[in-house]
Amino acid sequence: MDCLLGRWMRVAGLALLGVLMLAPVGCTTNPATGERAFTLYSWEEEKQMGAQAAAGLAAEFGGEVEARIPSEYVEEVGMKLTEGVEDGVPPLDWEFTLLNTDVINAFALPGGKIFFTRGLAERLSDEAEMAGVLGHEIGHVTARHGNQRISKQIGFNALLVGAAVAVGVSDSDSGVRQYGQVAIPGLAIGGNLVMLKYGRDDESEADMLGMRYMERAGYDPSGQLRVMEVLEAASEGSSRPIEWLATHPYPETRIERISQILREQYPEAGNRAVYTINSEEYQRRMLTPLSRLDPAPDAKTSLLDFPELWCGHCRAVAAAE
Repeated sequence: MDCLLGRWMRVAGLALLGVLMLAPVGCTTNPATGERAFTLYSWEEEKQMGAQAAAGLAAEFGGEVEARIPSEYVEEVGMKLTEGVEDGVPPLDWEFTLLNTDVINAFALPGGKIFFTRGLAERLSDEAEMAGVLGHEIGHVTARHGNQRISKQIGFNALLVGAAVAVGVSDSDSGVRQYGQVAIPGLAIGGNLVMLKYGRDDESEADMLGMRYMERAGYDPSGQLRVMEVLEAASEGSSRPIEWLATHPYPETRIERISQILREQYPEAGNRAVYTINSEEYQRRMLTPLSRLDPAPDAKTSLLDFPELWCGHCRAVAAAE
């Protein structure tokens, strides 16, 4: 039986090796995090993927807000934050879009395409909070989370295919067939739980990077904490999955982690003599213009149809609609 199991693992290994041989990048060191990660795509390919995915995406979520002042405001703050991106990150196609939907969300595509919803913008109180949202999404891009998730899923699927082939070609009464029929479903379930864990870690990492970019741009990094408090309040009363099975940490979990980062790395957080808040500017350039618009239309597509874009507590919001 050991020989047959060895054969099974060799086939699975060859399947994964085939993926790695086709990979243009492989294991790389991320300039934003300093960590090595498995990435199958280059930065240039990420930009291409983001551009393709962004085409027509805004229309699926209510379209862009037509009011010039708030849309330009989002672009201005977003570009200011990108000036603090690490030197090792190549020039990206940064673009910040304010979506005309009341769904509370923000998401980023590989390559620098970032979307921020009107529903979330209307719940915030100042520019530092908006910088917290945009900085978090910039962190997803610079940490290459989309690339990493796709790459890990491809590698995991290759292992499953290799294992399934090994089981399929084995004798019907062999140990590989008997154990494989049970092991492969278990591997699929266990592997997907690991993928979810990667998603939760990504969110925490994006929070950390977002505060870094906020601080470099002069914004109060505690704005990130206030955003999470807004999301926590908005999610009260909503049904939520067990956190262990969720792609994102609960807002209260992120609040705890962000609070720790603030204590350890940003002791001056909350000091308005040191950092920018701009609550009056946010009222003038965001909240007031949005209040004069017609109510946001319903999104044509539920966010549940785009799980790779979920951020914050949007699963609960989308599920409740």
